Amino acid sequence: MREYMPYGAEAPYIKAGPFKVRLPFIHYRFEIADYVQGLLMCAVCLGAIPLLQDTLHMPFEIALAIVVLNGFLYTWHTFLGDPVVPGWITPAIPLLVAYCLTFPEGHARMQGLVAFEITLGIFSIILGLTGVAGKIINLVPPSIKSGVILGAGISAIYMIFTEGGKFESMPVTTTVCLIVAFYLLFSNGFKRLSTKNKLFETIANLGILPAVLIAVIVAPIVGESALPSIQWGFSSPDFAGLWTDWVPWGAVGWPTPIMFVQSIPTVLAIYIVLFGDVVQSKALVHDADITREDELVDYNPNRAHLIFGIRNTIMGVMGPDITMCGPLWAAMQVVVCERYKKGRKSMQSLFGGAASFRFGTFTGYWLLPIVTLVQPILPVALALTMIVQGFVSVRIGVQQATSFKDLGIAGVIAGVLLAKGSAWGLAVGILACLLCYGKDFLKGDTTFGHLWSEEVEAMTREDSNLEAEEKPELKVV
Repeated sequence: MREYMPYGAEAPYIKAGPFKVRLPFIHYRFEIADYVQGLLMCAVCLGAIPLLQDTLHMPFEIALAIVVLNGFLYTWHTFLGDPVVPGWITPAIPLLVAYCLTFPEGHARMQGLVAFEITLGIFSIILGLTGVAGKIINLVPPSIKSGVILGAGISAIYMIFTEGGKFESMPVTTTVCLIVAFYLLFSNGFKRLSTKNKLFETIANLGILPAVLIAVIVAPIVGESALPSIQWGFSSPDFAGLWTDWVPWGAVGWPTPIMFVQSIPTVLAIYIVLFGDVVQSKALVHDADITREDELVDYNPNRAHLIFGIRNTIMGVMGPDITMCGPLWAAMQVVVCERYKKGRKSMQSLFGGAASFRFGTFTGYWLLPIVTLVQPILPVALALTMIVQGFVSVRIGVQQATSFKDLGIAGVIAGVLLAKGSAWGLAVGILACLLCYGKDFLKGDTTFGHLWSEEVEAMTREDSNLEAEEKPELKVV
């Protein structure tokens, strides 16, 4: 086996300003296992298509073009030095959908989405360039952080189960798959089984993929979809139509300045959710890094902000997207990190695992057999993703609160956010904190004792310690 780096060193790279450029086969080993898993897991990414169709009324081929473009930009993270599996800003999707629905259907709605995504991208780039990405979240009171993340999680679940939601279109299949997904992901019993049995360990490493594959079987049996019409060849995303009728430099037209201003409250609310993903990225990478003395892994939140900021800006101009460009696909990052922990023989470099997985998903979008296999059950794939993410977001959101008063304010924010949108939610949160805490607005409830165990409080304090650790510069290859 080719040795790509000395023992204990950082994976070789080409220095390019704040970025560290790495190429497969040159700077890290291409990991076949992660690539094959990516081929199958592209089914989850394709779940964005019904979301685009419902909110923006896009044809399937146009929505597929946006998924493919987003998939290409996923590969930029490892290419530019970020050792993660990137994904959507999943918990914030309902917030963006609600924002988009405030605009009339058609060009005005597309312009509102363009204004939002470009503003989010530029905001993230500025935070990355100035180096304040690790500090900005400390300006947000705990109760507001808790309320926004809690509201995003509840909104994700509500979006699936509300009247006309995805659950109604395939209730039996969705129920069966949710039972399977929750058992595989959150059951203590299955977790114990996976530590004792190789087969169960392999299933555990597949995330929600087994539930998606079960949907392909169950949906035709219960009559909620036709049998998949498998076609051979390559898919046909309609880039010509996308870049003629669905972009600001085409038929849609550029947003007005007031639209950019209107997007700011939603940008701020979604950034709070996004920052939680950055915190989680740092924690997962650090947890993997300390188990492997043979590789030094450099995770820099400012560099991550630059990359997903550039991605959002490009998508805002080239293919406006409801799912947004986030820093992390948490479930698959966990899978990749767990395999990485098994040693260099299993995965030579964390960059190799993350990059190979995203090369796999990008390949899968183009393979017509895979696209046509999962096309009938895409609503189920979306429902699974949103509900699982909602579960995690509610748990994390509650942990952000430091007292029962914080939790009360957070509940109000979450309710207003669900009913009235991000701008109202933030406004109510700011007013509630001013009334309840006065001069301690930023600190929150200073009179209450510990609400959580020391372990939970240490975990939630991670967002106060997100400064990039200085790594010794190694020889550039």
